[in-house]
Amino acid sequence: MQTGEPSRTAYSAARYRADHQELERGAVFRDPLARVIAGDGAAGEYLDEDARRRMRLFIAARSRFAEDALAEAVTAGVGQVVVLGAGLDTFAYRNPFPGLRVFEVDHPATQEWKRQRLAATGIEVPASVTYVPVDFERDALELALPAAGLDEGSPVFVIWLGVTVYLTADAISDTLRALGRLAGGSEVVFDYGLPRPDPTPEQQAAAAARDRRLAAIGERWISFFTPDDVSELLRDNGFRVMENVPAVALAQRYLGRPPTATAGPQLVRARLGG
Repeated sequence: MQTGEPSRTAYSAARYRADHQELERGAVFRDPLARVIAGDGAAGEYLDEDARRRMRLFIAARSRFAEDALAEAVTAGVGQVVVLGAGLDTFAYRNPFPGLRVFEVDHPATQEWKRQRLAATGIEVPASVTYVPVDFERDALELALPAAGLDEGSPVFVIWLGVTVYLTADAISDTLRALGRLAGGSEVVFDYGLPRPDPTPEQQAAAAARDRRLAAIGERWISFFTPDDVSELLRDNGFRVMENVPAVALAQRYLGRPPTATAGPQLVRARLGG
């Protein structure tokens, strides 16, 4: 992010979700507010058509994965959800669960921009929504959430999508340490990037182009983990891994067809306690 400016990658993710509604008719993930909040224009104009499609389906799949898991948690009695790095996520404004409190956590500049977008587009902010301004690299999440009204004695479901690759390893560890202090039975879903120990020339070129685009908007991919690394980090903070799945495998889960790629980010779901 540029200092004092909202996250441009949050805007791009919202546009991919909006494009998915139109180009794949929301086949993986339905979000009727995506285009409203994202505005006109398509995402990934610098990518070829196949790469844009893969990115759309990945972003749709990770949202579907998280919200399906959230629905299971609510059925089991969870009454609070925390969306870390909320960006232009719209769950809070189409929340189907009466009584579910939603805490949106994000960088103050991005959060202020989102609230302006909501006001400009006429999307109503329900009373169940609480905004929690946090800079993950500087602020103490374990202090910010209770100060905003989170019930520390009750389980929480945490959604943390599209964020970890932009954070330092220390910030990720600090965040998971803070989440490990939540009530037993709390859950977290997040995605993370895999290291490429022996990238092909094509992969090296694609990564270099990506890094140039991100540098132009003051962002960069910093942290990568193996599935074993993530599982160990979660265990160290009291979590039991429930799923640690390649994003490409979700094509089969949600579309009933084999994956069209062999690499990509991972998604993990973990529960605090036994």
